[in-house]
Amino acid sequence: MNRERLLRELWYGRHPLSLALAPLGWAVSAVARVRRLLYRTGILIGTHVGVPVVVVGNLAVGGTGKTPLVVWLAGFLASRGWRPGIVCRGYGGNATRWPQPVRADSDPAEVGDEAVLLARRAACPVVASGPRRALAATEMVRHTDCDVVISDDGLQHLALERDVEIAVLDGVRRHGNGRCLPAGPLREPLGRLRAVDLVVANGAARRGEFAMTLVPGPAINLAQPSRRRPLAEFSSGTVHAVCGIGNPGRFFSMLAGLGVSAMEHPFPDHHPFAARDLDFGDAAAVLMTEKDAVKCQSFARPEHWYVPVTAELSDAFCTRLERLLAEAVNAQNGAHP
Repeated sequence: MNRERLLRELWYGRHPLSLALAPLGWAVSAVARVRRLLYRTGILIGTHVGVPVVVVGNLAVGGTGKTPLVVWLAGFLASRGWRPGIVCRGYGGNATRWPQPVRADSDPAEVGDEAVLLARRAACPVVASGPRRALAATEMVRHTDCDVVISDDGLQHLALERDVEIAVLDGVRRHGNGRCLPAGPLREPLGRLRAVDLVVANGAARRGEFAMTLVPGPAINLAQPSRRRPLAEFSSGTVHAVCGIGNPGRFFSMLAGLGVSAMEHPFPDHHPFAARDLDFGDAAAVLMTEKDAVKCQSFARPEHWYVPVTAELSDAFCTRLERLLAEAVNAQNGAHP
């Protein structure tokens, strides 16, 4: 049994090992609670960067759809007159110095695949923070005209003070068995959701949650980005689907729901793709996510395509977000006349 399958059964099934690991999960939960208490009581002091900070994160490890939401947030806020900037972890990047400004042509091996994707899709400054998220946000505000910071995957990074917290969850897998690592998929106990400002469910939403829909666009050719094909054109013949995100099943299910019957090739999250990973001994089309595509650009062939997705959220979510940001600005103006 490979590692990914074991974790799926352990965290989202009824594997008996989860119960045996439960005491370790309780310890992780306790540490998370104590750490939040230390910041809440002022024993540990967070960094205030001088502009509103919107944190997007999740409780469960693995992909939930944070990156498309961050791209949507940047576009939405810009359309409302804000000047957003994005801070992300730069996970998988091997840079020796952090923080790192990220451009559309940055090397994903240096700053991480998600950082490059954000720089390509969001028309705003992007900084990969490495372990220094608060410093990255501070430098962004100091050196750009950014007046709101969006922190990607920053729910647990309490050293950066925040005004709005958005938790994203998988509407299908939800919280798995509800246990903390390593017994379950959670980084913090479920009670943490009561403290966030907005809960977004990628897919089906429950009461008190806002639904997010990811809408796929036409496939884009890696070798010739001007070439685009409707996904329906891949519904006949042999197609390979490659995916190295936290939940590859979501990508495969999306393709199947659009009538594309593909041979599935899952890889670990943030997998460092090489040309051999996409060589299946034939000339059939290969479909992949946009996040994976940024790592395959240098060896792209004519049969390689990626499927971009765009997040859609409700008017109710937009209204609530704007109200929270207005409250944050009023509070900062009152505290810093």
